[in-house]
Order: sequence, then structure tokens, then C-alpha cells
Amino acid sequence: MKTTTTTGNNGKLPSIKTAVPGPKSKEIFDLEQKYIAPGRQRISLLAGLAFDHGEGATLTDADGNTYVDFFAGVAVASLGHAHPGMAQALAHQASRLTVGTFATKERAAAFKALAEVAPAGLNRAHLYSGGAEAVEAALRLARSATGHHEAVSFWGGFHGKTGGVLGLIGDESKQGYGPLQGGQYTVPYADCYRCPFKLKYPECGLYCVDFARQQIKMSSSGALAAIVAEPMQGTAGNVIPPDDWLPAVKSVAKDFGALLIADEMITGFGRTGKWWGVEHSGTRPDIVTVGKGMGSGFPVSGVLLSDELGKAEPFGKPSASSSSYGGNPLAAVAVSETIGAIQREHLVENSRKVGAMMLSRLVQLKEKYEFVGDVRGKGLLIGVELVRDLETKELLGKKVTELIFAECLKRGLVTMAYFPKIRINPSLVITEAQAEAGVEIMDEVFAHVRDHVDWRHA
Repeated sequence: MKTTTTTGNNGKLPSIKTAVPGPKSKEIFDLEQKYIAPGRQRISLLAGLAFDHGEGATLTDADGNTYVDFFAGVAVASLGHAHPGMAQALAHQASRLTVGTFATKERAAAFKALAEVAPAGLNRAHLYSGGAEAVEAALRLARSATGHHEAVSFWGGFHGKTGGVLGLIGDESKQGYGPLQGGQYTVPYADCYRCPFKLKYPECGLYCVDFARQQIKMSSSGALAAIVAEPMQGTAGNVIPPDDWLPAVKSVAKDFGALLIADEMITGFGRTGKWWGVEHSGTRPDIVTVGKGMGSGFPVSGVLLSDELGKAEPFGKPSASSSSYGGNPLAAVAVSETIGAIQREHLVENSRKVGAMMLSRLVQLKEKYEFVGDVRGKGLLIGVELVRDLETKELLGKKVTELIFAECLKRGLVTMAYFPKIRINPSLVITEAQAEAGVEIMDEVFAHVRDHVDWRHA
């Protein structure tokens, strides 16, 4: 694929001028590695790139190479990079007031904007600075409201890495940290491509939900405060459950006297082609946790709740649910500007339109390449699963997927292809031309793997 750069209504397209990574990137990356602690994101370590600036759905590195960005900081950059309105709003606020827990017109505007777009009935909010902090706050709220203390999450789920939510992670990444908090249980998610019960939807009758009900009954102490569920799972590979799954989960929560916490960190704010992931199933959660795209890069998260729940104590007591950084004037401006830009620029509609086009093109790759096992998505939350065998569904090896990641970079695409469950979640501002360019690069790289790599055994 020939990579060129264009400007104008369609935005930039990939343009690679040097080796990837180039000499300037290498110099900056190597300097940082002398001082930065281990444990950083795998995508940055594998890339070895140093980025200089971004524009919309593209990134440009220190050597002047421009890439289409299917990563967006793990669905954080909802408005894309260097959004003019966001830059101006934050700069203006930074020159006036940046910290404080007192009322400001900026914070009042942010809470009002949140209430106007929130799921029905959730017209109150608390703001925090990170996702795990918000999920821990939501759990404290659920415990205050129900008088119970236990929590259930799902296999494949991710809700943060702090001590209070580490046990809710639904994979082996929590291993090695010693004893986990008690009263936390995980049950199978509705990952229909990899059903742990080897059943098929809809003939299964949502057996995974029936199993979860029995698991809670047999494993808990009968004091369930909350079920924490992502409407669509991000970390697990952008997994899309059937639309009737989340309502069924809510019925389980209700039967046990618990609340349903919808973790919309990734699915919220237009990512799935609707404002909220819960809208696809018509579910009304009791609590919603939000973050990532709500500040389009500014570190802000939140908990959405109802008037009634807000009165629950001890959560509702003065200072009981506050945060030093939560709702500071800069964060408030980031929230207001993000919501306003999504509305003004019709980005929910863009997510739905461009996402549908991308999904259609990626489904064609499934038909074209034997190692593409599954393609799924809603809006600009798309998953592509790579396998060695279509029958066994054994995942493609690490050596091959890291090669795919590197080959995509060489052609001008940043995407989470280093793992066989590829996650595609570009900025909501991405154009059809940029999305098409990115998919074309994936097609070219997949062809390279098919023709030149022993992918079944590598």
C-alpha cells in the first residue's frame, strides 16, 4: 500500500518516511528507558516510538512519520488528538483556576452536562481521577445502599488495578499479588465465540446467566451488594454479548437484593454508536461508572447515580465520597468540552456510521484469511480474533501477532494487534477515508502473514 498524506476535509492519511522506529524516536525512547520503571503498557514497549504530536485520528512521531491511530490511548482520545476546542478550553481554564473543591461555574456546567446525557434517572454524579477509583466508589455506594458487602464480576472483565477491585479482574493478570479482598467472585461472561459451556446462542437460553445465579447462591455468604458488568468487554478483546444478556444479569442482581453497576469506562460517550453501551439492550443500571473518553485525554472519571442512592450513608455523608482531584476546574472543563463537542460534531452518529463500514470491511477479511476466527463490534468498538485453527479456536501465537503489530506500524497504522484478540477503538472523529486506510493496511499485513509466515506453528 502506498502511504501518502492529505489534508482537508478527509484529514491526514498514513505517511511513512523513515524506518520505524526512526533515529529520533529511538534516541528519545532509549533515553526514557534509562529512568522509567518497568511495567509500562506493552504497546509502547513493542513500538519503541516517540510521538511528537497528533491531529484528529492520526499520530506523528519524532521522525515525521504519520500513522492512523486505531488505539486512541485505549479508547481515551474520544475527540482525537489536539482537538482545538479542548486545547483552547483547557488553556483558558489553566490561566484562571486549576484546583479546589469549591463550587465553580465550570463544575456546575460539567455536572449539568453529565445529567443531561446520563442514562435515565442517574442525574447525580461524583467525579474522580481514575477508573479504578470510580469503581471502588461505586462499590462503596452499593454497600451503603444495600447494607451488603459482596460483589460479582465476570470472566474477562477489567475494572482497575487498585486493591479494592483487583479481585474483580476476570483473568490471570491478578495473580502474584497475594491475598485478594474477600467477598468478590467472578462468573462467566457471555462471550459467545468462546462459550465455556460449548453452547450456541440463542439455543443456550443464556445458560451462563443461570450458572451465575447458581454460583452466587452456592459461593457467596448471601450478602451481595453489586454485580459489576461491562455492557461490552474491552480488555477481553472488545467482546459483544447478546442484547438480552445484560437485562438478564440485572434480574439476577435484583433477585439477590443487589445493584447493577454498569462499567461504561470504555463503552460510554458514543463509543458504541450510542451514548451508552446499556442502550443497546435497553437496560437501566442502578449505577454507572465512567471515564476514559469522558475527558478525551484529561484524567477524569466518575460515578453516575440517582437522587435516592445519593442519600445512602455512609457514602452520602460530607467528605465520605470526595476526592482531592475529583471535579477540579480543569477536569470539569474537560468533561463539558468533551460532551459539547460530541454533540456539536455529531460524533455518536460518526461512530455508528464509520464503525459499521469498518465492521463490514473487517468481516470480508474473515472470509479471506483462514486465521481470522471472529469479527464483532458496535460502533467504533471492534474486535478481531486471530486463531491457529477455526475448529479448536486456539489463539494465534505471540510471535505472529507481534509481527503483525510491527508490520502495521511500518505501513502507518497503530493498533492493538500484538495480541491475538485485536482491539480496534479509534477516536470518534475518525473519517471514513482514515478508517479505510487502516483496514487496508491490516489487509496487506494479513496477506503478508498468509503468504510468508508459518502462522499455524510459529
